[in-house]
Amino acid sequence: MEDISKPSEGAEVSFETVRIIPEHARLIMNWRNDPTTLSMSYHRDPKTWDSFWPEFQASYFTAPDLPPLFAHVDGERVAFLRHQPCQDPRGYTGRAADVSINIAPAHRKKGLAARILVQAAEQLGQSAAVDTVIAEVREENEASHRTFLAAGYVETAKTQKLIEDTGETCAIRQYALDITGTYFRKGRVFVIAEAGSNWRSGTPARDNAMGRALIDVAVEAGADAVKFQTYRPETVYVANAGASDYLSDAGIKEDISDIFADLAMPYELVEALATYAKSKGILFMSTAFSPQDFEAVDPHVDVHKVASYEISHPDLIRLAAESGKPTIMSTGASVDADIAWAVDQFRRHGGKDLCVLQCTAKYPAPVSALNLKTIDYLARRFRVTAGLSDHSRDPIIGPVCAVARGARVVEKHYTLDNRLPGPDHAFAATPSELIAMTAAVRAAESSLGTGVKEVLPEEQELAGYARRGLQAIRDIEPGTPLVKDDTIAVLRPGQQRLGLHPKHLDRLAGKKATRKISLGDGVQEGDWQEDGDQQMGKSGTGGPAD
Repeated sequence: MEDISKPSEGAEVSFETVRIIPEHARLIMNWRNDPTTLSMSYHRDPKTWDSFWPEFQASYFTAPDLPPLFAHVDGERVAFLRHQPCQDPRGYTGRAADVSINIAPAHRKKGLAARILVQAAEQLGQSAAVDTVIAEVREENEASHRTFLAAGYVETAKTQKLIEDTGETCAIRQYALDITGTYFRKGRVFVIAEAGSNWRSGTPARDNAMGRALIDVAVEAGADAVKFQTYRPETVYVANAGASDYLSDAGIKEDISDIFADLAMPYELVEALATYAKSKGILFMSTAFSPQDFEAVDPHVDVHKVASYEISHPDLIRLAAESGKPTIMSTGASVDADIAWAVDQFRRHGGKDLCVLQCTAKYPAPVSALNLKTIDYLARRFRVTAGLSDHSRDPIIGPVCAVARGARVVEKHYTLDNRLPGPDHAFAATPSELIAMTAAVRAAESSLGTGVKEVLPEEQELAGYARRGLQAIRDIEPGTPLVKDDTIAVLRPGQQRLGLHPKHLDRLAGKKATRKISLGDGVQEGDWQEDGDQQMGKSGTGGPAD
């Protein structure tokens, strides 16, 4: 790629999806065979048409939503990009894709590569729900290093890479461009034990004791955070708000302002519970409902929470964004436009790391109303991490299904006892249910894997034992023709060596063996004479210019 220091200005970049046609394949092969490109690639031998065309068809289109692309500037093809699903080498969750880019020889030295990479990443985040783009560059490829840095990539590691089909080990640098915030993707699913207002017990001493008991339960359950709520009635509802119908149905008929006054957590209790949570090794959180509440909470939390009914509160959103701390935003009783406005406000004020939670504003919410498909929609639509604030009574179904939909945060109300007085105890999970829920979340996330289809370590034994290959069905002497159902057959090898994939039958049909192949042994690459026929080339991935 060209030597540049910043993305060039000029005409807008557009993209064309590469098709499985010879015209496109030949153009890509010719660009790839340019001497400058070859010198910086993992595979430095020029491709031939006989080898490249089958490789192009078989391996360039394996991810339907990550097709190879031509980049256009002023209506002219100027570059080729290839994205493939991969694992994030840092271990972050979410979807990662690697990128390789090849600028057409006639368009080098024009400052195009960084612009193309920036706009390609923008498109990936929107169309393919990619969270991170990964690049690997040979150590000596200084031009590509500068290009990726100019495109906003961050160097993450210097390491060695083994090119399996050539046996070469080369020094590389790895780069990452995070489209989605990383806080909630760095580790396991973030489980929040929502204590809410369930700390209220009657006197300051009992309130403190109940708050500590709730923290102890969250710790025992293995939650990542315990969350309370901090508000004052005068900054939440109008003075004559009246009673809540849903609470009246539950037998709580007081005016909502009186209820909020009774459940308003003293600011000194916020500090006391935060200190206790820290001593127990669990993250403390508390949802603030006004700027004053935010000021009291902010010194004691590493993560902020904006409640469902506060996502129209511009001051709270601004304060959360300006704090620079990761923020979680619930979306109960909201529509797309409400969420879009809130996300935009958060980003306008400098907020970077946001997780948006699907939430059903009903207490309790029927499982049928959880609308969990919204989780992956929220992630794609707003290019954020997403999760679930679960108000259902069931402790397992919502959280486990949410994790399967890609949730990175699961929040659940809990209590010491459903029979305790107060608005949130009846629908909350009990301590044993919170333990079961957290265990189920951990099991569900462990089952998800990487998203990259590969032979897993657990499959290695049977991959070599039970997959079919081209196996010798009698001792084959050198010079003996390799003929299906005479000297070789498509069989499982068991304890013998696995042979080539049966797709290679046509290549070796009638060819003569070059070594003695014992009964049961698998036919390997190079075990036959070509008799002048051209061997099919090997496929493989390359560096950013490949």
